[in-house]
Amino acid sequence: MDLKYIMNGESLKIDRKKCTGCGICTEVCPHAVLVITEMKASIIDKQLCMECGACAKNCPFGAITVNKGVGCTAAIIGGFLKGTAPDCGCGGRGPGGGCC
Repeated sequence: MDLKYIMNGESLKIDRKKCTGCGICTEVCPHAVLVITEMKASIIDKQLCMECGACAKNCPFGAITVNKGVGCTAAIIGGFLKGTAPDCGCGGRGPGGGCC
């Protein structure tokens, strides 16, 4: 079963010019959002991304950016309970730019 987290997953981005296709991002992503195709990282489905930031934090080439915290567990649960989009309410003010 594919769980959907962030509608449109707008903050996950890959700079294909910086990507070397090392594959570290595919190893650390807990939901297999990324694959290596044509020796570069590619996004399978942005809605599978929970925006935890593991891919960006572990990319040695700075090829991946993600607004870490938007998809954190608190945001997902809060959105589910309120019937709204996930929002942790921190506005990115926490350590590292996210709330988690």
